[in-house]
Amino acid sequence: MPATDSTDDREGRPGDADGQEGQRDATAITVLAVALTLGTGATDVASFTRLGDVFTSVMTGNLVLLGLAIGQLSGALATHAVIAFAGYMAGVAAGARLVPAGQAPGAPWHRSLPAALLVELLLLAGFTVGWELTGGTPHGAAQLVLLAVAAAAMGTQSAAARGFGARVSTTYLTGTLTSVVAAWVTPGRPVKMEWREVLLLVALAVGAAAGGVVIANAPAGLPAIPLTALVLVIGAASVLGDRPPRTAFRSRWPGRTR
Repeated sequence: MPATDSTDDREGRPGDADGQEGQRDATAITVLAVALTLGTGATDVASFTRLGDVFTSVMTGNLVLLGLAIGQLSGALATHAVIAFAGYMAGVAAGARLVPAGQAPGAPWHRSLPAALLVELLLLAGFTVGWELTGGTPHGAAQLVLLAVAAAAMGTQSAAARGFGARVSTTYLTGTLTSVVAAWVTPGRPVKMEWREVLLLVALAVGAAAGGVVIANAPAGLPAIPLTALVLVIGAASVLGDRPPRTAFRSRWPGRTR
């Protein structure tokens, strides 16, 4: 009997360790996703208030606005909606190239994620430069260019979130809201707080609120919100993966060697 107990103990330890590691991974994913979602809220405030009344992350909303523009024969609104849509798709294409599709839970998300987010960082840096040069109130061609760049950044982020290996979205959150409400009201299912989903929804609103305060009082500082969140996420993911993001970036593009 003692020998059996000892064997069970030895066999249980790896499982316990795997469970603890999985829990740490889940917590890290939640924290990083919340940080990215804060940036999303602020970026959408910038686009809706200063870049033509469209969104950089909610493409279904932009499709509605495009339909409205067609119905009202508004060329300006239609142009902005199409530019945002095209920029977002380009960003998704870039991010998807760096993050494997359908990455399973337990995969090394902290290695592929920084590489994809490095592309978003470059896009947001370019957006910030343009935003500052226009004093936070771009018009004409400059407005369209900044809209395309911001939407591309959000598209890259959306694709990068696939690297978490879990059903996590940091941009379009209608499905997240649906999951939360459905989990609470489904008959026969134990009531359980979907903390990650709730936190993402709260983060979106908080990021938008912060963006609203900044845009009203110091519009030049608005890009600092998504930029700061993104830099922190890239740094944290790189530390967790113990691999510099530039190295991860190179490994995702065939033919790129030292």
